[in-house]
Amino acid sequence: MSTASSDYLQRIDEATDFVRQRANTVPRVAIILGTGLGKLATHIQPEVTLPYDEIPHFPQSTALSHQGQLVLGTLEGIPVVAMQGRFHLYEGYSSSDAVLPVYIMHKLGAEILVVSNASGGVNPKFTGGDIMVMSSHINLMFRRHEELGGNNVIPLPPDQPGTLIYDRKLIDLALRTGRQHNFPVHEGCYVSLTGPNYETRSEYRMVRKIGGDVVGMSTVPEVLTAHSLQMQVLALSAVTNIAKPDTLSETTAEEVVDIARLAEPRLTAIVISLLRTL
Repeated sequence: MSTASSDYLQRIDEATDFVRQRANTVPRVAIILGTGLGKLATHIQPEVTLPYDEIPHFPQSTALSHQGQLVLGTLEGIPVVAMQGRFHLYEGYSSSDAVLPVYIMHKLGAEILVVSNASGGVNPKFTGGDIMVMSSHINLMFRRHEELGGNNVIPLPPDQPGTLIYDRKLIDLALRTGRQHNFPVHEGCYVSLTGPNYETRSEYRMVRKIGGDVVGMSTVPEVLTAHSLQMQVLALSAVTNIAKPDTLSETTAEEVVDIARLAEPRLTAIVISLLRTL
């Protein structure tokens, strides 16, 4: 293993040890809460809340509405670890930095990753505030772990078919929860771009033409990392602005956050349904 890989493993170990010294919780489920969705963590009965700047080697959240703290405790009686805020490549982080918390949460014990994001809708059947459960993605970030160190930071297991990245049972559970609670849950494809700019009308048309239902600036690096660690993955996208290329209107980060917050109760219902099956 290269020096870069050894250094990365040491960072994972040191951060994990720091958290373990402050919490007895051994999480079964890891939750990453994206733009406008951080309040789900308030449903957790916390054992400890750790600001990111206290955890060794942890990046810092700079995006709007990302609180930047790690919460360990129980939700529906299930031990969980939740990130209130994530790290984006557009914030200047490498892929390796952005996914470091996934390795740490897995090492703490998590076997399931629930990841959420706010996204722009390009499927005309979607409405702001809807939830889309990701069953596939198109990765247009063009970034890899090797970008800085020249080597894979962690040895990955043999490649598996991409269709297995998103857990089918968890997808069906999310769709069923929407029907039970009478709110829209779609199944679809997330297209990831690096950002931080919102898309032009031509880019929106491209995203739709290549098969995308929503577009965003996160999630895929975390999902690929979790998959490499053989975690079960459920990815939920809160649809915010609906892109209409022929009548395109200005999109602001504040508007995205506000609409994502409308989707929070729906996201919470899906996560609680999942936990009740464990």
